[in-house]
Amino acid sequence: MQFELRGRRAGVDGADAVMIPADPLFLHEHVEQYYRGRVEQEWTYRHPMKGRRPWPGSVQMRSNDYLAIAGDPRIVAAEIEALQESGHGEAVSRVWLHEEADLTRQFELRLAKLMQAEDVVLASSGYTANLGLIQAIANKNTTIYIDRKAHMSLWEGVKSSGATPKLFRHNDPSHLKQLIRQFGAGLVIVDAVYSTDGAVSPLIDMVEAAEQGGCAIVVDETHSFGAQGPKGAGLVVALGLADRVHFRTIGMSKAVAARGGAVICSRRNAEFFRYEAFPAIFSTSVLQHEVAGYDAVLDIFESDGWRRDKLHSNHAYLKAALDALGYNVDASRTQIIGLEAGEFAHTIALRDALEERGVFGSFFLAPAVPASRCLIRFTLNAALTRADLDHVIRVCADIRDDVELANWRSTRRKGRGAAVDREPDRDTYRPPAGGDSIGGIA
Repeated sequence: MQFELRGRRAGVDGADAVMIPADPLFLHEHVEQYYRGRVEQEWTYRHPMKGRRPWPGSVQMRSNDYLAIAGDPRIVAAEIEALQESGHGEAVSRVWLHEEADLTRQFELRLAKLMQAEDVVLASSGYTANLGLIQAIANKNTTIYIDRKAHMSLWEGVKSSGATPKLFRHNDPSHLKQLIRQFGAGLVIVDAVYSTDGAVSPLIDMVEAAEQGGCAIVVDETHSFGAQGPKGAGLVVALGLADRVHFRTIGMSKAVAARGGAVICSRRNAEFFRYEAFPAIFSTSVLQHEVAGYDAVLDIFESDGWRRDKLHSNHAYLKAALDALGYNVDASRTQIIGLEAGEFAHTIALRDALEERGVFGSFFLAPAVPASRCLIRFTLNAALTRADLDHVIRVCADIRDDVELANWRSTRRKGRGAAVDREPDRDTYRPPAGGDSIGGIA
């Protein structure tokens, strides 16, 4: 094996020189596609994830901690107590432990009650919950109908199952019905709230379309859990659909402000999932102190309803102001707002203009969104003050000419209606070959 010497100067990261293996040609060329194709050619050395650093007093709207509970002392105390009592617990796959009446099983049953379901299975993340669920319940012979803006983890689940998906237009139940009539019964996959622009799925119509076609349906509630519904139970419960949706998934990385995920379903299907989903079988169980934190979060969901009220009030205030300024925020129905500058260069200009003035959002680009529909995402939270939001509004007003707002494609679409995205052009989404880490989707 060939090796090469690469020294690291002490002034850079303090590490001594190390010996590393020379990459084989195939690996070198694959990685080179990132450095030459993306960093050099597409981004012209202006990395979208490496903008300015926030400073004290800047307004940050890139966290998914919707209810502003990440540092809540009730959660911290619950986790510390669990750690002191039992450490990390048994570091094994949950397949060995699910019958035990431990913190995990107690929480699963409590969450099932909140979600008006028979059972819940915890997962190591929302990503593995989605991937493992679809891998387990579908195969190459399954017809899968998936909203073209569904989360990357759902696409990865489809890929893992071996099925060939049928894409339907975003939030368009009539198109879904048309495809089901053409291809027959299968599995319908949607998000309850879409993570790029805050669009909300017309779940009642989607469920009816699935039922009429003899389909099962999966609803990813990651962005609605905790933020919508009674005591944060999500949109499926809020709409009275809990007994009509076969599977719900959630990620704990949003309103719960933690790691982990869950699959919500019937007891029969939960038992199947535990022993057929690869991530469930081959991953170590969520740690007990993390579950203790989840349990404390459910207490907060129940006791601190004001947090949801403040979240939605903040969203309504900012959306109305941005709309009045001419930004196309039509799609946003809840705590996420996307400013779609379109082309990469325009979005870099928008990011820089915002960050220069102390406003920080999240940059979304391909493969998280189509290449010509890049955007800056604002995620609202319950801790933002009216002064924070007024600063964002002033900045967005001041930069309109600088970022050429009038020339954005999204600006020209403004007012046409955002419930159904029918654009059939080059932006029609296709499942990407790789992951979504560059796009920053979450």
